[in-house]
Amino acid sequence: MSSFPVTNARLAALRTRMAETGTDLVALGPSSHMAWLSGVHPHGDERPVMLLVAQDYAGFLMPALNAAAARKDTDLPFHPWSDDQGPEAALRALLEACGVTAPNLSVVLDETMRTDFALRLLDALDSPRRRFTEDTVGLLRAAKDDSEYRALKAAHLANDKAVKAAFAALEEGVTEAEIVELIKSEYAAMGAALEFCSVCFGESGAFPHHTPGAAPLKRDMAVLIDTGCRLDGYPSDMTRCGYFGQPEDGYAEVFSVVEQAVQAALAAAKPGVRACDIDKAARDVITAAGYGDRFLHRTGHGLGVDIHEPPYIAANSDVVLKEGNVFSIEPGIYLDGKFGIRLEEIVILREDGAEIFSEMPRDMVHVG
Repeated sequence: MSSFPVTNARLAALRTRMAETGTDLVALGPSSHMAWLSGVHPHGDERPVMLLVAQDYAGFLMPALNAAAARKDTDLPFHPWSDDQGPEAALRALLEACGVTAPNLSVVLDETMRTDFALRLLDALDSPRRRFTEDTVGLLRAAKDDSEYRALKAAHLANDKAVKAAFAALEEGVTEAEIVELIKSEYAAMGAALEFCSVCFGESGAFPHHTPGAAPLKRDMAVLIDTGCRLDGYPSDMTRCGYFGQPEDGYAEVFSVVEQAVQAALAAAKPGVRACDIDKAARDVITAAGYGDRFLHRTGHGLGVDIHEPPYIAANSDVVLKEGNVFSIEPGIYLDGKFGIRLEEIVILREDGAEIFSEMPRDMVHVG
């Protein structure tokens, strides 16, 4: 039994889920799945590394040169291999230890694993039936525990401070890239690292994934800031919008529509509701206002170890949401050549609805 308590609890939950789904083996590559389950995040290159989990055994196929670095994070057994030997014998020994040498076993593969790793494993098994992690590791990851909640909350409070500082620093002539650097430095002062940052001035906000550049801020220009940091292994994500100077005609109206869409999605977000119904709640508001064709993306994405992970809040998703799910609500309206407005919250589902991580108001920020 592992002496690492989080690993121990998550392995037990995974094995329960494996029994419920008739799964004989779960195989994870050097990915966020492996990090979530075991705390191990080894260097990933062409050398095969896997964590295999069966009902009575779990162990790593581990390149020998990475073993010492990985050992500090786990006491699960290693099956090491060296460059001059190759991984074949170590993989056979690991599979034998897992007790999975019979034919036609049910195997769950990490969908983010390198193809050559996955094929090596499948070739070593006898006619396996394979699927991906949606109903095992992915399902368990989607329901955040208290430690994950605390980490996500701390990351979002750090994000709030950085975004407030960024808006306060707006002045004529400052560039998008300079505001990104300011946000990065604010994160660093709080012990966090930049995960991503999009600062959009004026018509650049009409591109949902704009790359910040040397565009200078001018008076009476819209500002959109979508940014996130990573703190103690977990990320934040938030979008706020406002104006430097006076809003142009129509801006306040569009802002109000997007805010109403956020509120509608928040009201719809409850355990037992389908993801597509939350998307519809936001989309219906924007469509009714005449901007349906200017809402260019899904309403949200899950967030956890990864900045984007299931569940996805999209029109084509029938996933039924559960207590503990964490995801974004971020409707937007994008007007080419003018501006874009997106308001984003990350929420966790509680028994009675959605709890927002950020404590920064969504009000239109007015500077200058």
